Amino acid sequence: MRSMTGYGRGECTLHNRKFVVEIKSVNHRYNDISVKIPRTMISFEDYVKKIVSKQIFRGKTDVYVSFETYDKNDIKINLNEVIADSYIEALENIKIRYGAHDDISVGLISRFPEVLTVERNSFENSDENEISEPLFNAVGIALSNFMKMRESEGEALKKNIYDKLNSIDEKVKFVNERAPYAEKRYEERLRERLKELEDMGYDESRILTEVAVFSEKVCVDEEITRLMSHISQMRLFLEETEPVGRKLDFLIQEMNREVNTIGSKTTDLSVTNTVIEIKSEIEKVREQIQNIE
Repeated sequence: MRSMTGYGRGECTLHNRKFVVEIKSVNHRYNDISVKIPRTMISFEDYVKKIVSKQIFRGKTDVYVSFETYDKNDIKINLNEVIADSYIEALENIKIRYGAHDDISVGLISRFPEVLTVERNSFENSDENEISEPLFNAVGIALSNFMKMRESEGEALKKNIYDKLNSIDEKVKFVNERAPYAEKRYEERLRERLKELEDMGYDESRILTEVAVFSEKVCVDEEITRLMSHISQMRLFLEETEPVGRKLDFLIQEMNREVNTIGSKTTDLSVTNTVIEIKSEIEKVREQIQNIE
């Protein structure tokens, strides 16, 4: 089981180039992968996305790629002669106008804005392996660290959900044991009321019929059976290695529906209170499930 939230960083230096890849993800209903890569490496964007998508199936994932180069063929320094000439002309005018005697140096001109600009060459003409090898190595390292964090958080979520399911299990068993008493208490109260009218007489078969009708209305056997089945199914899903977030989300909705039905049928205060506790636990499980891939 894996969480949908995670972070991983990978770094690789090869062929005078250093690549750094960061992967971050948060909860999302679907699988949304976005790759932010330098413009000069845009041709590798789809490759990076395919690598990541093979291991990530749900969540909003952002992949950030950055690099530093120590290869002179990757960098080109451009001189803007028009701007440089304009600066020199302006400085010459300052010398004439104010009688300044300082020399106009190359160092001075080069420090003015936009005189020199750095241009990163496109890698289209480079050996693809020189770029892809360190880039994909960095992606692999980042993805490995990312998945480890997701799996670690997933294990913590699984343990928490198991604890909640055990608590729900115990409470459902209490409801199952307590529910039949409602029928008995109804029959007792009915007989007590009819005793007050004993002089008027009453039909025993009518009492049994009334009790049977009441029993049918408050019977929660089917709901409890389905609820226990959902709990068992959820435990099985928790042990699967494939993404199960959507399955768990469906199950928790079904569990909530059964508990609501039990609550609407019960006339026993202790059962009602227990149903409220079960609903509270189910809501906690639902919140945890929103983080599962």
